[in-house]
Amino acid sequence: MSNRWPFIGRQGPLAAVHRALRSCTGAMIAGEAGVGKSRLAAEAAASLTDYCVVRALGTETAAMIPFGAFAHVLGGPPDGGENLLGWAARHLRTRAGRAPLLVTVDDAHRLDAASAALLHYLATRGEASLLVTVRTGEPVPEPVAALWKEELVTRIELAPLTRDEVGQALSAALRGDVAAETVRHLARVSEGNMLYLRELVHAGRDLGCLSEQGGQWRWRGGLSMTTRLRELVSDRIGHLDPDEREVLELVAFGEPLGTDLLVTMASAGAVERVEDRGLIVADGPGMRLGHPLYGEVVRGRCRTLRARRRLRTLAESLEASGMRGRDDMLRAAVWRLDSGSPADPRMLLVAAHLAWGRQDPHLAARLGRAAVEAGAGIEAVALLGQVLTILGDTGGAQEVLRRQGGPGATDAERAQHALALGVNMLWSGDTHEAGRVFEGAADTLSDPAWRQELLVHRGVVDFFTGHLDAAERTLIRARDLTPGTPPSGHLAALESWVNAHSGRSARCVTVVERAMADADAWRDRAPHALPVMLDARCAAHLFAGELADAARVAVQGTELAAPDLSVGGFGAYRAQVCRLRGDVAAAVRWCREDVVRLRARSPYLGRCLAELAHSAALLGDLETAGKALTEAEELAGCWDYTLQPVLLAKAWLAAADGDLDGAVRTALSMAADCPYLGYRMLALHDVVRMGAADLVTTQLDELAGRVEGPFAQICARHAHAAARDDPPGLRAVAAEFESLGMVLYAAEATAQEAAAYRRMGRGTAAKGAQTRAWALARRCPGVTTPALVELATPDLTPRQREIVQLAAAGLTNRQIADRLTLSMRTAANHLQAVYDKLGVNDRTEVARLLGTSF
Repeated sequence: MSNRWPFIGRQGPLAAVHRALRSCTGAMIAGEAGVGKSRLAAEAAASLTDYCVVRALGTETAAMIPFGAFAHVLGGPPDGGENLLGWAARHLRTRAGRAPLLVTVDDAHRLDAASAALLHYLATRGEASLLVTVRTGEPVPEPVAALWKEELVTRIELAPLTRDEVGQALSAALRGDVAAETVRHLARVSEGNMLYLRELVHAGRDLGCLSEQGGQWRWRGGLSMTTRLRELVSDRIGHLDPDEREVLELVAFGEPLGTDLLVTMASAGAVERVEDRGLIVADGPGMRLGHPLYGEVVRGRCRTLRARRRLRTLAESLEASGMRGRDDMLRAAVWRLDSGSPADPRMLLVAAHLAWGRQDPHLAARLGRAAVEAGAGIEAVALLGQVLTILGDTGGAQEVLRRQGGPGATDAERAQHALALGVNMLWSGDTHEAGRVFEGAADTLSDPAWRQELLVHRGVVDFFTGHLDAAERTLIRARDLTPGTPPSGHLAALESWVNAHSGRSARCVTVVERAMADADAWRDRAPHALPVMLDARCAAHLFAGELADAARVAVQGTELAAPDLSVGGFGAYRAQVCRLRGDVAAAVRWCREDVVRLRARSPYLGRCLAELAHSAALLGDLETAGKALTEAEELAGCWDYTLQPVLLAKAWLAAADGDLDGAVRTALSMAADCPYLGYRMLALHDVVRMGAADLVTTQLDELAGRVEGPFAQICARHAHAAARDDPPGLRAVAAEFESLGMVLYAAEATAQEAAAYRRMGRGTAAKGAQTRAWALARRCPGVTTPALVELATPDLTPRQREIVQLAAAGLTNRQIADRLTLSMRTAANHLQAVYDKLGVNDRTEVARLLGTSF
């Protein structure tokens, strides 16, 4: 990786600089330190090859000498009585000769008075164009400030890089694909500051935190800082007196920190001074550090005892304030834990529940273990057992539940112990025993709320094992226990899952939206609910044919705080959307990203590996597909629910390997046994795509009446059109698929239309359909399926391609002839030959099909 990073994300500001140099005296680029002002100015100056460029730099040392910034280009003393500014300007003009003069000054806020005055003199007299950079928030010499106040130059505010621009910069600098999670992490930590970003990447690579895994660059572990980066950030922080240091340390360990709470712990005057310097900034009602890297430096300066003292002060002050907010107990418990000071067992337990409800299982496990050790009782043991199970430590969870907990004496204790034990068995693959534990415990309890919770988990076992009718009956039993009250988080989650996979997509969305509106009431006590609802809603949108909504919800799932959730693998949904849209290479990337991100041995890792195998098979990468499928079968086979994507992938791997009959048999067998209607629909439609539509028309008709949304109905119409060799029907189906964004399916239906015309002996119509199929297939690069395998690029000569381009651009035959120095008749003959080869009738169709293809 070169030390000089690619120039990324600054084309807009670069164009603005060029416009300013053309329209007025020049430009002033303003921005924070490290944001890329100097690089932008250098790139702009380098492109102005017709200028004579004089470069200057404002420094603290040169600022003590008149004209210090320009000393390297000014020679000889001024003539007696000559104006000093005129003398300096004359030297610069002489240096330029007959070329226009461009004076660039980096860090113009550090200029000495004479150099600053010279810039203003050059601008007012029009003797040079100026390109200067200044640091936002720093005092600027009056003549420099006057440049933009008097509109002599255009001021351009250079903002930090956006997250997308950070991703582009990383990809270019590392010369490879960068995982989205890594982009988010580095964008957040650097806040788009290019200098900080570059140093973070150097540190990450040197220390092994940033490395290439599975074809993507990924960040693993904590934040790494080079000595240079630490010095840069320290310089930006500057000198702190003891009171200011105390403020910054308290905020570094406690951010975001309420302003009222902060001033009870530190000097109010010091708080104001630190805020005035931009080292802390307002964040709603509280304060946070002015930049994430300040915290790394400030915390790094604190040795163990000092850090513990700050944390203890934070905990004691928050506790003394009454801990009015929901998160206050969580924060106080973590500060107590980190400071090594005693904490109340109940506070640790409540904090563990809060962390678990906020999708942070690692913190929940840490707090839960502390609560168990502090004597918080069976509730703490049960919570720790559940969290360890979800984190993959099923053995450790069993040991905790066996050695430190028992069934308990109260309904709550018995229910919590049974829930933890049942979840452990469910994740271990012992679904029968898990169901028995949940059902049996529910029968022994009198508290309706706890009975409901256990029955909901019993329903989850039914759902995972493919007994959707039983899951629905269990839901009714659970709901009847608390009639007239809003459903609990887990009850609503299971209801959303059952609806999504029973074909009731609209009902699923309604349940999720209603539950999310009341999330504050259940979030802390229903840790599995949020990821389940997002998973269900992804499936509902996908099976209804609502790809944009499915992708949006999948992003929400991917961006939850931790990858170690009870339900994960949202990258598989993102990949499915990409695959349906024809971007199968992107589908592979999303799968690879989640495969690295997800916890090993999770059934949801199996689901993601299955989608990787499916997409790789479509791209003809049989080695990747085979390896991924083998691992996916082992992991996802834990439950029928996660097994379905594996079976879909298995059929397509067989098809890619040339065993089309075997692929059809696999898809039919899956459909026959599949209780999840959306997956059954996909399997049956795969049979249509593989050329055996007559075997599934009745079944797809039945599903079209049960699965909401247009997708199932289009699949049924596709089966009928393909089975009847009905070209107009196939063309209509292709248009419907394309309107849903399902480009791959549209291409396949159009290819089947072409084949149907060929079998009917209608060659011209077949050519037209094949051309349309080819144009659609070009939007699915690298994909090969049975329907697409016979497509070929239209065989046009170079001259015909040239004429097609001009026709697609709207030129008439006469205009084409004039442009290419041909006779009008020759141009018309060439165009007619194109029509014959493509099977189209006019240039409008040519433009629509091939306007962007050459």
